[in-house]
Amino acid sequence: MTAEACDALVFFGATGDLAYKKIFPALQAMVKRGVLDVPVIGVAKSGWGLEQFKARARDSIEKHGGLDAAAFDKLMQLLQYVDGDYADSGTFTSLRKVLGKATCPAHYLAIPPTLFGDVVKHLAQAGGAPAGSGVIVEKPFGRDLASAQTLNRILLQ
Repeated sequence: MTAEACDALVFFGATGDLAYKKIFPALQAMVKRGVLDVPVIGVAKSGWGLEQFKARARDSIEKHGGLDAAAFDKLMQLLQYVDGDYADSGTFTSLRKVLGKATCPAHYLAIPPTLFGDVVKHLAQAGGAPAGSGVIVEKPFGRDLASAQTLNRILLQ
C-alpha cells in the first residue's frame, strides 16, 4: 500500500484555545522547516471572516511562538477559513467547496471528543473525507472503554 501525499490540512476548533496556544505556532514552524505547503483550512463557529482568523493566527504566533516574517507570510497565503456549526451539514458543504480539488486532505479534530463522531459523519456525507484522507483526533479518545470502542467504530466507517 502506498500513501498518497496530503494535499490539504483541515483543522476543526480553529478559533479555540488549543489552536491559539499550540496549533498556529506549530503550523508556522512547519512552514519554516519546509514541510507544510498545502492549503490550511480552519473550521470553527465564531462568526469571523478570514481576516479576523488571520489576525488571531498572528496574535497567537506573536505570543506563543515568535513571529518569523517569511514563514508567517507564507502561512498567511495558505490559510483559509470556514465558519459554521459542526451540527450543520451546510458547514461541511462549504468545506468541500473550499477544499476544491483536494483528494487527500488530513482532518485534525482539535475539538471536544463528544463532537468527533458527528464531525466525521458530516465529513463523509458531504464528501469532505474522500478515500485516502485522514482523520487525526485530539485526545482523550472517549470517556471509557465502551465510548472509545463506539468512537472507533464510527471513525472506521
